[in-house]
Amino acid sequence: MKKLTKTLLRHRYKIAIFLLLAFSSITCVTLVNARIVYSDTRRYTFLVWNLFLAWIPLIMAYIAYALSLKRVLLYIFVPIFALVWMAFFPNAPYIMTDFIHLANGWSDAPLWFDVILLIWFSWTGLLLGIVSLYLMQEIVRNTFGKLLGWVFVFSVSLLSSIGVYLGRFLRWNSWDILNDPTQILRETWHLLRDLNKSAVGFTALFTIFFLFIYLTLYAFGHLQLEQNHD
Repeated sequence: MKKLTKTLLRHRYKIAIFLLLAFSSITCVTLVNARIVYSDTRRYTFLVWNLFLAWIPLIMAYIAYALSLKRVLLYIFVPIFALVWMAFFPNAPYIMTDFIHLANGWSDAPLWFDVILLIWFSWTGLLLGIVSLYLMQEIVRNTFGKLLGWVFVFSVSLLSSIGVYLGRFLRWNSWDILNDPTQILRETWHLLRDLNKSAVGFTALFTIFFLFIYLTLYAFGHLQLEQNHD
């Protein structure tokens, strides 16, 4: 019992973040249900599915992080969970692009409500991605060093931005990696080879945006550590 209590206290902030994200997700679902009741339509219900997909990488990251604490399990099971994590990770920042649906001009609910609804979902999805990336960075840093940890962050940010583009504009899904991996690789290769201006612009800007948010929250998270050292 003492060992369990000690473990929970050591990881209390990770547990707190998980609970806060769960609360935020419940709020998101509540807002969608409120919109259904108000408008008698089921618009924006797809956001709930998108949010569910955004939770998968976080769960995979928590499991991988827990397994990585045991050196015996690190090299056997963590790579499997890491691959699943990478396949689903773009779903987390992808929700940010759902703001595009405001252009549909749906008038069955107040515009301000739809804006708040999308902010809740997009911010929750983004945080799910950032927290899961932080956990995976910790695994890489503890195993291979700080430099490779940051190389991992920058690489994932770029790859996930490509994934978001493939999902938003070419309509590929995470499970298509299993169903048709060859076609996805072909589409990605054409994307990189032809240097389509829209694709390059979107990928570059989204990568920079995601890294900015990640680095900002990372810095905030380490302010307390800096103060303790002072």
